[in-house]
Amino acid sequence: MSGWSEGRLASRRDWAPGLSTLRVEAEIEEFAPGQFVNLSLPGAAEEDRRSYSIASAPGQPLEFLVTEVRDGKLTPKLLALAPGDPVLVERKPQGFFTLRWVPKARDLFMIATGTGLGPFLSILKSDEPWARFERVVLVHGVRDASQLAHRAELDALAGERAQLSLVRIVSREHAETPLRSGRVTTALDDGSLESAAGVALDPETSHVMLCGNPQMIEDMTVRLAARGMKKHRVRSPGHVTVEKYW
Repeated sequence: MSGWSEGRLASRRDWAPGLSTLRVEAEIEEFAPGQFVNLSLPGAAEEDRRSYSIASAPGQPLEFLVTEVRDGKLTPKLLALAPGDPVLVERKPQGFFTLRWVPKARDLFMIATGTGLGPFLSILKSDEPWARFERVVLVHGVRDASQLAHRAELDALAGERAQLSLVRIVSREHAETPLRSGRVTTALDDGSLESAAGVALDPETSHVMLCGNPQMIEDMTVRLAARGMKKHRVRSPGHVTVEKYW
């Protein structure tokens, strides 16, 4: 396939049933943290290719955080792969969900649900957020604690970077401290998100990046707009940058 790199699955980390990080060896063009590429498999139809955010830092082996989509044409096959199996990776990365397009702010809030964590992992592994922002807050909402992928890795990063605050929210089970029960939206509504982060969301000082479930993004966008935070566009600077995941 023209424009595609023939790679292979190097290794995998299985977090929960139907949720894995796949490490792929493939040659692609240089990417910016937050961008995505299309993946496919040998023999798959053109319409079966899918976009996945790169979860690794530039210069490191490619990683993708993948969750199984029921009746999906590609993800069940990807998650059935074993190390050594072939994977096709489109060579040209895409997307504008990068810090290049985020305007100047004191605090950066990265709010993800599920595998929306992927691009934030790449961004956090780079140097840019630590050079640009006084505080970086990562909020990760999942159904249950087993789906908190890369938890130990992020805990270690927070130990190294005093600027980083981690807020983890589970929606379908009772959460023990430091986890919180509920949804990302309810955590914003009741103030627990900002309390856990140790910093307030403020249009004067904050920029928010939202990635994951489109309903979460829509609901959070409405709530943030009520606080005076509008969507960011190059020609109309704002406070909220979004990346929908389906």
